[in-house]
Amino acid sequence: MKKRPLICLILCVAISGLTAQSADKPNFIVLFADDMGYGDLSSYGHPTTRTPQLDRMAAEGVRLTSFYCGAPVCSPSRAALLTGRYPIHAGMPRNTGPGSDVHLPKGQTLIPQLLKPVGYETMAVGKWHLGHQNDDVMPTGRGFDDFFGLPYSNDMIKPWVQTDRPMYLYKGTTELEEVGHDQHYLTVRYTEAAVSFIQNSAKNRKPFFLYLAYSMPHLPVMTMHERSGRSAGGHYGDVIETIDWSAGRILQELDELGIDKSTLVVFTSDNGPWHNLPDRMLQAGNERWHTGNAGLLRGAKGSTYEGGLRVPGIFRWPSVIPKGRVSSEMASTIDLLPTIAAAAGAKVSKKIDGYDILPFLKGESPSPRNEYYFSQSDFFEAVRQGPWKYRLRTSPEEAELYHVDRDPSEMYNVIDRYPDIAQNLDKALRSKAKLIGAKLRDQ
Repeated sequence: MKKRPLICLILCVAISGLTAQSADKPNFIVLFADDMGYGDLSSYGHPTTRTPQLDRMAAEGVRLTSFYCGAPVCSPSRAALLTGRYPIHAGMPRNTGPGSDVHLPKGQTLIPQLLKPVGYETMAVGKWHLGHQNDDVMPTGRGFDDFFGLPYSNDMIKPWVQTDRPMYLYKGTTELEEVGHDQHYLTVRYTEAAVSFIQNSAKNRKPFFLYLAYSMPHLPVMTMHERSGRSAGGHYGDVIETIDWSAGRILQELDELGIDKSTLVVFTSDNGPWHNLPDRMLQAGNERWHTGNAGLLRGAKGSTYEGGLRVPGIFRWPSVIPKGRVSSEMASTIDLLPTIAAAAGAKVSKKIDGYDILPFLKGESPSPRNEYYFSQSDFFEAVRQGPWKYRLRTSPEEAELYHVDRDPSEMYNVIDRYPDIAQNLDKALRSKAKLIGAKLRDQ
């Protein structure tokens, strides 16, 4: 019998070891849209905008219909996702911007900071919006190995924001080039940077965490010229379909590298669509109809009604998550940190507000999340427990109670019919607010 060459044996052992390492340490990708509404994807009911790649992702994984972001505005929502805490608990309840000294407190622990000690390569691509004043509050100062993107929202230049500070595209902490009004290829460049990171991590045989935070469809909405005018959903539809293309390019790369089965991919949004646009935004080509929709949900960005915080939530992990499931059970972006940490074997040392939802995603158990608290700025305004959602009195509005399974549009206030339920939820809201230091609107 012919003996195998020694080098072949060594190679086989090496490959076997790498396979085992890959199985033990999965990859994680979070695709995070900006101001995308619950009803903006075809898999969530949009009648004309086509999103076949994200629809494929949903068909190959699980699509959640009661998935909540951390806050109805940008910076607090991003802080919640990366820390696993409600924005007030994370110390970032308000937005930051070019002239602001607000940043995510340095004492907070972010997902990449949990993953680095267990061998992960990490990269942030796209919109940061958690502080830019010094290098140590930028992504590379918060656990990410590299960063390619903008320090804050793509509208934070004149004429939309009155600032004399130019907006730069960053590589790490270096100002790479100025970004003005021509943002047509911003999504393309984010995608290229993300794909390059995936390729390099695979080449290095390292597990990775990629946080790809798109700047769009936050206004001003733009897309590459080659895709302009293609969508039946109009200009905004073109932008959504470009994000869909980007998600498809990421999935394609995972398939081609043979690492799709060892990679959890999450797609969601930072908050609902931007309605009631301020006058400052209605210039330089922006129109009122260049924004998305929340489907049948009431409210939008800036609101603690469902349309402000209920967003698309799609999870794909072919070897772990059964395909084709749709669930109405609750989960949130604040659940991503403990879920990712548990899957990676990373230790969470600080008290957080999220839950490990992987057993739920796998179909092995119900969601551990039975309640969710809705915040705006420093305030708690509402709580959902099971199918019931209670909103505090916010002048001039009276307190409200909705059965959001039967009435997701929050049309019928039934507080007079079920006063005991409202009273119990009111107590729960006040107790949680006291626990994490939130204010209440009616105080």
